[in-house]
Amino acid sequence: MNESRLRRYGSRALLLLLVILILGVLPKPLVGVGPQQKVETVNPKMGVHTRLTDEVEEWKIKHTLELVRAMGAPWVVEYFPWAYYEPLKGQFDWTHADLVVDYANAQGLTVIARLDFVPPWARPKNTTNSYLSRERYQDFGDFVYAFASHFRGRIKYLVIWNEPNLSSSWGFRPVDPEGYTELLKIAYRRAKYADPDIQVLAAGLAPNVADEGDGFALSDLTFLQRMYDAGAKEHFDILAVHAYGNVFPPDDPPARDKINFARTELLHELMVQNGDGDKKIIITEGGWNDHPRWTKAVRPSQRIAYTIQAYERAGREWDWCLAVAFWAFRTPWPQRNFRDYFSFVTPEFILRPIYREVQAYAQGATDWLEGTPGER
Repeated sequence: MNESRLRRYGSRALLLLLVILILGVLPKPLVGVGPQQKVETVNPKMGVHTRLTDEVEEWKIKHTLELVRAMGAPWVVEYFPWAYYEPLKGQFDWTHADLVVDYANAQGLTVIARLDFVPPWARPKNTTNSYLSRERYQDFGDFVYAFASHFRGRIKYLVIWNEPNLSSSWGFRPVDPEGYTELLKIAYRRAKYADPDIQVLAAGLAPNVADEGDGFALSDLTFLQRMYDAGAKEHFDILAVHAYGNVFPPDDPPARDKINFARTELLHELMVQNGDGDKKIIITEGGWNDHPRWTKAVRPSQRIAYTIQAYERAGREWDWCLAVAFWAFRTPWPQRNFRDYFSFVTPEFILRPIYREVQAYAQGATDWLEGTPGER
């Protein structure tokens, strides 16, 4: 082959490569569960809330969970919407859920599964996916049974519903602690029948200070007490808690009229008052936001310091806290609002500074444990 022909073929090969790059059709990374991994960390209570529910590419699911392990967080909370996995009554498709759970387990991560999101067949027309009437509680119980049966030995923790103390999470109906407790009882019995070893978490409640009769919300403290009054004590193993810090540091003292990270202590005290102090708490949502213009956000350096100090506080001081899973590790696409500033990793897998610093903490660094560097 002469020199001019070589040049011609070389030019064509280069042009083809450029076309491939432009069109984004390069082969995706090879996927597969691979060998069993182990999380290396100085704090075994560290966790994050992943959002792989709508992540459609398998390699991205795997890579997200690899990054969680590499950061040093052994716990993940993941959302498994009822409507996604039982689109028709009694017809289940676990394909996507199996991917998430198998990859998480292979990375040495413990999965906490949140269950809610009502399918259209289980609710009246023109209602939202959080609307579930009492007549359909048994249908949700059937789903809980099917889920716990399918993932027996692979998932140990189930969260039943999400923030039922908000009207928006209860079908835009009046908040109903007694109604939620009835649902929890059914879900608890069905989960335990499917897997006696499974741990059932009562729903994480939205931290707020709304009074009775507010119409849109009810204080998490009031809601939990009414759950106990309705007989919830024997129907959950662990309490899920949502612990957002807002602008306050993690050691800011708790108060009934304040939303901060330490509000978790008030919920634990309420459990003790109801003779339930032996149960553990898992923080399934929480953390700080570093949006530059949101009134409830902090500076990026403060967010790093507060996050690491909160992990440390739960690890060393709160023996009744089993894990802390902060919101939210990564989303499949940009939210294009303040919610993006809760993340540890961008949708494009760019590691934010908080990821690097939390990773260093998990490996033994103590730089951020006493205040914020530059502000001491």
